[in-house]
Amino acid sequence: MKLKILVTAGDGIGPEVTNEAVAVLKEIAAQGGHDFSFDEKRIGGVAIVQDGTPLPKDTLDAALASDAVLLGAVGGNEFNSLAPDKRPEAGLLQIRAALGGFANLRPCFSFKELTVNSPLRPEIVEGTDIMFVRELLGGLYFGKPREWNKEKGESWNTMRYTREEVARVARIAFKLAQGRRKKLTSVDKANVLEVSQLWRATVIEVAAEFPDVTLEHQYVDAMAIHIMNRPRDFDVVVTENLFGDILTDESGVITGSLGMLPSATIGGKVNLYEPVHGSAPDIAGKGLANPLGAILTAALILRHSGGLEAEAALVEASVRKVLEQGFRTPDLARGNKDGLTVLSTKQMGAKVRETVKEQLSAVSH
Repeated sequence: MKLKILVTAGDGIGPEVTNEAVAVLKEIAAQGGHDFSFDEKRIGGVAIVQDGTPLPKDTLDAALASDAVLLGAVGGNEFNSLAPDKRPEAGLLQIRAALGGFANLRPCFSFKELTVNSPLRPEIVEGTDIMFVRELLGGLYFGKPREWNKEKGESWNTMRYTREEVARVARIAFKLAQGRRKKLTSVDKANVLEVSQLWRATVIEVAAEFPDVTLEHQYVDAMAIHIMNRPRDFDVVVTENLFGDILTDESGVITGSLGMLPSATIGGKVNLYEPVHGSAPDIAGKGLANPLGAILTAALILRHSGGLEAEAALVEASVRKVLEQGFRTPDLARGNKDGLTVLSTKQMGAKVRETVKEQLSAVSH
């Protein structure tokens, strides 16, 4: 398998965790005889400082010429005074729009060894396996008109969707459900918002194409409660941009840390991959960052851009095995640390690579 991967590490802990994800991909390539090439470009705050823009043209050009883009994180407190379209996050929105990926896949699964990290009881979170499908190119984040009028002291944003935008992301969600437990939950606010009424009506129309999948609807406020009370009841969850952003971050409570959550954005010219966590500037450069979300994101590259399902599953199994052996990064080692070994970012990445190599060796023999 040949893959051309653009790496845009970004800001804060982005370079640290991305380095470990790339190292795992290189291990997979070396052991499996695959041809993975890596290019590096700037995005976000580091690009603002060095290039004067959060998304330089050469970064976008390189992204469009790649088979996959691996992004670390963007943002920093020193940029908070800038206008929204000048901040590091604007680069992220721009590259998402340019690559055209409209379906953001955010898996949320519990790790038995990490239930102690969650404020939820183990019997609530154990066995959770949710695939969130977040529509990524519409809604409040992209809708126009939008403005902040400082002189008048008012601002506005527009939540806007078309039937086709809803239908295309719904079809991806239904197809994913067909390969899982055949249940789809659509989340909206149809009791208040006209745009949600369009969302619900369109999802119901698309459901007729997938008679083997059971469809249910939830209001977003109720869903926020259900994720905390009964997360195991959900299989695939599809929702619009803002709701999906909030609900998937909330689901970090289930795994015990946002540092465990990967994501993949598919459906466009080039797939974009990034861990869910932010740039965490307060711990950047200290070796405290959890690279497992980025490494699990690398597994999604193997699955969705490489078609390497066995290798993707092996990486995910390696992460589980490392956790079973008692290895943790600081965010995963709260409370009682008896029997645990706390590792730095680099040490955790090395431990996963070692396990990947062992598992690949066992398979080959």
